[in-house]
Amino acid sequence: MLKDSFGREINNLRISVTDRCNFRCVYCMPAHGMEWLDKNKILTFEEIYRLTKIFSELGVTKLRLTGGEPLLRKELNVLVEMLSSIEAIEDISLTTNGYFLKEQAQMLLDSGLKRINISLDSLKNDAFSTITRRSYYEKVRRGIDKAAQIGLSPIKINVVLIRGFNDNEILDFAELSRKNNFIIRFIEFMPIGNDDKWNMEKVVSSEEIISTIEHGLGINLLPKSKRGTQPVDTFMFEDGMGEIGFISSVSQPFCEHCNRVRITSGGKLRACLFSVGEIDLRKLLREGAQGQEIKDLIIEAIWEKESGHLINKPGFIRPARTMSQIGG
Repeated sequence: MLKDSFGREINNLRISVTDRCNFRCVYCMPAHGMEWLDKNKILTFEEIYRLTKIFSELGVTKLRLTGGEPLLRKELNVLVEMLSSIEAIEDISLTTNGYFLKEQAQMLLDSGLKRINISLDSLKNDAFSTITRRSYYEKVRRGIDKAAQIGLSPIKINVVLIRGFNDNEILDFAELSRKNNFIIRFIEFMPIGNDDKWNMEKVVSSEEIISTIEHGLGINLLPKSKRGTQPVDTFMFEDGMGEIGFISSVSQPFCEHCNRVRITSGGKLRACLFSVGEIDLRKLLREGAQGQEIKDLIIEAIWEKESGHLINKPGFIRPARTMSQIGG
């Protein structure tokens, strides 16, 4: 089992399959001027498979594919099928903006995808277009409907809540959960984009969201599971209809129980989203490094995993790259 110097066991790997995205979400990347990696610098499916196999031999059992927008990667279902063949990998999930989901959902399910997270920060067409800088709301909703229709479950809807922008839609999202059996996950606004204009006043706490839902709908939320190694606290409505999750990375960091690391689309290992250092695994692969050599470097890098991020504290260093370049 991979462990860091704080005794945390690492069994969850996030792999970005591309840095490219067809959206320009304000909390993730600037509207213009993004420079994409050359295709020869992106990990191939075979390289992703080999790294996943190595990590699985070190105790990783859970895998999440991210981007950029991962469904921009041609024939992603082929990669999902390859990764599903690794015996130790128990769970493969995907985070997507949903734009290509209607066309690809069935192939992904058939290839072994277990779960899906879909980013949807507004249920209003105009607000959606403002935050994504794209007018794709209806297409995303059709993708979500398709995923539900074919039985991808659970469907988790990720909502980055920003005070003064979409915090007036809390009740709408709660109703969406109750009517469609979706898990709504409210994610605190984090300083990760280059021009996101982040400040602490724009962060909406879970306590405020719970109060808004309970007073607005007249029904209580009951704790379902408290985060352990996972970043989310989940609640269910007292009548059993609907589930709400909270990822409070800013106000209530889960760093002391973090069980995850990530690999960028360019093959860099990051022990934390807010790491200031990386290990170049792509270079090792392409220079012919043997499995044990790669394992040793991974073990060393994980041992040096930071105790936690320093958001809104002295010493915090904002990542030089955007979320899409690191991997969502």
